[in-house]
Amino acid sequence: MAERPLTLMAVHAHPDDEATSTGGVLARYAAEGVTTVLVTCTDGRCGDGPGGVKPGDPGHDPAAVVAMRQAELEASCAALKVTHLETLGYGDSGMMGWPTNDQPGSFWSTPVAEAADRLAELIRRYRPDVVVTYDENGFYGHPDHIQAHRITMAAVAQTDGAAKVYWTTVPRTAFEDFGRIMKELGIEWADPDPSSPEPALGLPDDEISTWVDTKAYGDQKFDALAAHASQTENIFFLQLGRERFTELMGVETFVRVRDTTDAPLPEDDLFAGLR
Repeated sequence: MAERPLTLMAVHAHPDDEATSTGGVLARYAAEGVTTVLVTCTDGRCGDGPGGVKPGDPGHDPAAVVAMRQAELEASCAALKVTHLETLGYGDSGMMGWPTNDQPGSFWSTPVAEAADRLAELIRRYRPDVVVTYDENGFYGHPDHIQAHRITMAAVAQTDGAAKVYWTTVPRTAFEDFGRIMKELGIEWADPDPSSPEPALGLPDDEISTWVDTKAYGDQKFDALAAHASQTENIFFLQLGRERFTELMGVETFVRVRDTTDAPLPEDDLFAGLR
C-alpha cells in the first residue's frame, strides 16, 4: 500500500481568513504534495455586501452575502490548490458586542462541545498531522476567531489527533515594517497605541517558534486574497502590489503549542520532525 501523504488542516473563522495568515503555507505544502484541508467555520454573513454596504445598512442582504462569499472562498481555494474545503456553516457572529453575537445559529452562541464534536469528526476523517488555528484571543479578539480556537483545541484533545498544533501570529517587527511601507505608499495607517488597554497584536520575535518562508507562493496568496474582492478591508493589502505584498507577507509565523516529534526550535517547517 502507498504511504499516506502528510496532511495539514487549517481551521479558520470566515471566508478570506485562510488567505491572510495561512495562504502561503496552504499553497506551499500543496505544491510539496501535502494534502491540505481548510475548515471554514462561519458563512461570513456579517461581511460587506456588494459595493461595500455594511451589515445593518440598507441593501445589505445576508443571504446574498453568504452566497457571494462562498463563491469567493471556492475561488481562493482554487488559487491555493487546497485539496479539501469543509464548511461548518455557522452564522457569522459579527464583531464583539454586535447583536448578531447572540442570534440563534451564530458561531459564538453555539456550545463549544457541539461544534468541537463536528470538527473532531473531520479530524478523524482526514487524520491531519498538523493543525493550525488562532490563539486564545483569536489574534485580535473577534468572537468567531476565539470560538475557532476553542473548538479546535477541544477537538484535538478529544481525538488526541495531530502530531503538531500551531497558532497563527505575527512578529511585532512586521507591524513596524508594514506601517512604514503603508505610509510610504500614502495609505492611512495608525501606529499601535502603547497605552491602549487592548492586548498588543502579535508577539516579540523571540517568542515565535516557527518561521515558514512562502515567498515563492506570493502570487498564489495574492490571488487568493484578491478572490475575496467583496471585503473592503482586503483592498489595502492588494494596494501594495504583488512584489511589495510578497515582500511583507512572504513569511508566515506560528507558535507551536503541541508537538510529538521533538523537532528543535526555532523551526522553518510546520512538518519538521515528520519528514
